[in-house]
Amino acid sequence: MKQKGLLVLWSTLVTLLLIAIPSCLYSSPNLLGKKFTDSQDFKWRMDEVYDTLGAAVLNPIDPDEAVKHITVSLEEIEEHRNRYGTLSEQLANIQAQYEDQIAEAKEAGNEKVLTALVKERNAKMEDIQQNFDSDVHVEEKILKEKAKYLKRYLIEIKDNYTFSFPIVYQLKDIETGEEFSSGDLHVLAGYEKEFDSSSGYFKARSLPSSNGHERVTISRPGNSAVEVSDYDLTNMQNPIRQFEGTIIVPKSVFTEGGMLYYQYASFNKSKYAAYVFWAIAIISVILLFTVVKFKKAWVVDTRAVDIYDRMKIDGKAAVFILAFLIMMFYTQNISQNVINVFSTHSLERWIVEGFSFVIFGVLMVAIFAFQIVNGFERWKKPGVFEKDVLDSYTVQFFSALQGMFLKASIGVQSFVMLIGFFLAGIGFAGMFFNPFLMIVYFFCVLFLGFPVLFIFIRRVAYLNKILVATEDMAAGRLNQDIKVEGRSPFAKHAKNLNNLREGVRNSMSEQAKSERLKTELITNVSHDLRTPLTSIITYTDLLKKEGLSVEERAQYVDILDKKSQRLKTLIEDLFEVSKMASGNLELHKQRVDLTQLLQQALAEHAEEIAKSGLDFRTDMPEEPLISYVDGQRWWRVLDNLIVNAIKYSLPSTRVYVTLRKMGDTAEFVVKNITKYELGENVEELFERFKRADTARHTDGSGLGLAIAQSIVDMHHGTMKIELDGDLFKVTVVVPAGY
Repeated sequence: MKQKGLLVLWSTLVTLLLIAIPSCLYSSPNLLGKKFTDSQDFKWRMDEVYDTLGAAVLNPIDPDEAVKHITVSLEEIEEHRNRYGTLSEQLANIQAQYEDQIAEAKEAGNEKVLTALVKERNAKMEDIQQNFDSDVHVEEKILKEKAKYLKRYLIEIKDNYTFSFPIVYQLKDIETGEEFSSGDLHVLAGYEKEFDSSSGYFKARSLPSSNGHERVTISRPGNSAVEVSDYDLTNMQNPIRQFEGTIIVPKSVFTEGGMLYYQYASFNKSKYAAYVFWAIAIISVILLFTVVKFKKAWVVDTRAVDIYDRMKIDGKAAVFILAFLIMMFYTQNISQNVINVFSTHSLERWIVEGFSFVIFGVLMVAIFAFQIVNGFERWKKPGVFEKDVLDSYTVQFFSALQGMFLKASIGVQSFVMLIGFFLAGIGFAGMFFNPFLMIVYFFCVLFLGFPVLFIFIRRVAYLNKILVATEDMAAGRLNQDIKVEGRSPFAKHAKNLNNLREGVRNSMSEQAKSERLKTELITNVSHDLRTPLTSIITYTDLLKKEGLSVEERAQYVDILDKKSQRLKTLIEDLFEVSKMASGNLELHKQRVDLTQLLQQALAEHAEEIAKSGLDFRTDMPEEPLISYVDGQRWWRVLDNLIVNAIKYSLPSTRVYVTLRKMGDTAEFVVKNITKYELGENVEELFERFKRADTARHTDGSGLGLAIAQSIVDMHHGTMKIELDGDLFKVTVVVPAGY
């Protein structure tokens, strides 16, 4: 415990020394042997007093004479003219402002008010018109405005001036002999300055020196301002007058309750603090070289050594560099402001902040000293330093490089990329040739760059393990999961690869589903072909019987005709689907009016639509909608979709047929309420021989949507089916031509 106390005492003395010496060196030139009246703060305040005295009392500008020198530039004329918009915009704005008032006056029958409003509106509109017709008209208005606000500004300077603190003066113009005085020259002076030929005359300007050659901006109502140029100011200013005499700042200004008491007291506290810090520095040096000499036993004989020794040598180096950089920053910045903090804050607050500075400094100095002594002692022990190096993060880093180069190409590319980033960063920082920025850069590399690099190398090694496991999966060895480590993107990738294994199982399920659909296709084809064929065979046998009447024979023949046509349609549709699937179907594209084609398709089925009891609502453009398509094939698309709607719509419902142009495409939409309940998987409706009527009581072949889909695909279009409950919607999009 005694060893720790001595180390803390030594660190405290070093900290006080590090605070005191820079603070004294930084502040002493402005404090030691100086008075408040010698400070830059007081000199700046006196310059402000001199400016006000000259402009308001000794050499004021005559407002009536000043306005004679005002000029107006072309830029000001254009700004005034277009301040509220163009001519048409301003006239429309005035018209709108009076429109409601004039309408109310008319409605009330108040002719007097109406006449006044119209007259006022017309006058404003005429003034705006003149603004755009005549530069002279605008110039006169600007001159009046500038004169108004400039007079007010100069009068305020002359009549409403105030000094930042009271002064006493007696001055005489060396040319005219005119005298000016204020206050009692026998007052107790806190500051006094004589102006004469030897020390220099007092120069009274007619405007504050800060505005001697700059634009003066004068505020006006509406958050706007009037500017008087430096040219105008030069012309309107009076010549500089020179005075001899005395200016006194009463001592009461610096005493308690005076206007400069706070600044005066702060300066003196800073000066006394500088003396105190010099004393602290001297006492600290004496104690450090006599009573409190540093001993390595303060570090070696503490239990903190065992804890510190368990740290990696890289971590120790990082802490050492951090402590060193903080000490530099602490010494150069924080300690320089201690005196200012002491002079500008209350004693209680200064004690709290000073105590905080000391505690933080003691901690950094103790760490710094502890590391130096501990590092030197471990260096002297045989084999300890070598063991620390082998156990360091740096060696682990190079070991991780082996994992990084399991895939040589990725490892080399990643390593080159990282080196490039580091070199680019060093080069960028070096261009500034600023030591402080280089220190910041080194700090960032040490505590940000190196840890990130370590993590990056480990992740690349993990990536290579994932790649090796992926090769095993590609070879068909799917019996082992990839280990998911952490939450990095590579861990997510490993998780995705594991999901891929599950995807293979899903693929097998989809394959089984595909086989089922093929089986259903064969079953449906067999059923749809066998049904009319069975009828043909049955009625053929019936026709062979003797004794049939003419009516019966005609009825059987009619049935045979319908069934044979049905069989023919099925075979032709199946043949056409096969040709489309194999890509052997050729298109003969030409310029086709899709509007006319849709009208023809609807007219073709007009009788069926009328018998169906459905209400077809059509919406198509009146003008031609041109597209380059195979007219015969595209008519088949429209025909199949219309027939599909007629067959499978719920009776007494509406069917919406829409054709419109959407950008560079033509969009054909059919919406209807289905007669049969459909499943959620709309994609199966595109399968061949798939029908909404699963009992297959209707005459459809189940190939209509499949044929339409194939034709649309051959035209580089899209066909989409959407289901919302019983609402069935088919959208076909094809490129439109011109």
